[in-house]
Amino acid sequence: MTGPGAPTVDTIESVLVVLAVLWGGAAGALLPRAIHRFSAPAGEPWHERCPGGHPLRGWTGPARCPQCAAAPPADAAGTPLADPSSADAADAPPADAPALPASAPAAAGHPVPTASGASYGPGALGPAIATALVCAALAAATGARPELGVWLLLAPVCVLLAAVDLRVRRLPDPLTLPLAAAAVALLGLAALLPEHAGEWTTSALGALALGAGYFVLFLINPGGMGFGDVKLALGAGAALGWYGWGTVMLGTFAGFLLGALYGGALVVARRADRRTAIPFGPFLIGGALLGVLAGAYTA
Repeated sequence: MTGPGAPTVDTIESVLVVLAVLWGGAAGALLPRAIHRFSAPAGEPWHERCPGGHPLRGWTGPARCPQCAAAPPADAAGTPLADPSSADAADAPPADAPALPASAPAAAGHPVPTASGASYGPGALGPAIATALVCAALAAATGARPELGVWLLLAPVCVLLAAVDLRVRRLPDPLTLPLAAAAVALLGLAALLPEHAGEWTTSALGALALGAGYFVLFLINPGGMGFGDVKLALGAGAALGWYGWGTVMLGTFAGFLLGALYGGALVVARRADRRTAIPFGPFLIGGALLGVLAGAYTA
């Protein structure tokens, strides 16, 4: 549609950015419970209970347990722990003992009471802001092209993966493998729509190539490259390959550069040495994001 009253390209792109921010903020605000549940130690697929021992239900929403505010903590089997008020007087702290800081319950592994329950995971503000910023950048770079819908759907999962890897240094299979499959499938649908700016064939080959490259690195140095990174590389390769092999190389290099800069900063700050393992997932995702942004701007 053309004419004096028709919306301009700049107007459409501005509206897309605003909608992307709203989508990212809403989706990111629903991530805290999933971040906690997937931040389980090795050998466990996810957390089944809150730190107070109460069963967790659902995957989206705030990380707060209403039961913790109304019931005493329970052990891993769900059995209520002993009431501290029934302990022997000899076990009670002296009357003049200093009060524990407000963070003590969380440090001891127990939820912190709040007005709407007990918090056991991250708040909603951080994931909401991070996801909103990522979605805004993708919308600004991609514009009104069909692949934008794919990027906006994958962005919250990437933020979730980065948060989990930062917390427990693992990338769960229930997230990495579906991410790769969804990226290939959704980009295949985008390739059927007009005005797309990528190639699905290169996307599929990029997933295989980057996954194979990371697998070789894993075989060479299993202590420095986790197998979860190999699976995450499949999804990253699919996204980068959409815009061509140059974008695959750029995004891969950017990921390693970000990881090296972070590791170097830790060494300089004397918070780590050269043998300290760092979570690489956030940098793999960050490099892929930079590559996709560059590919979208130049497409």
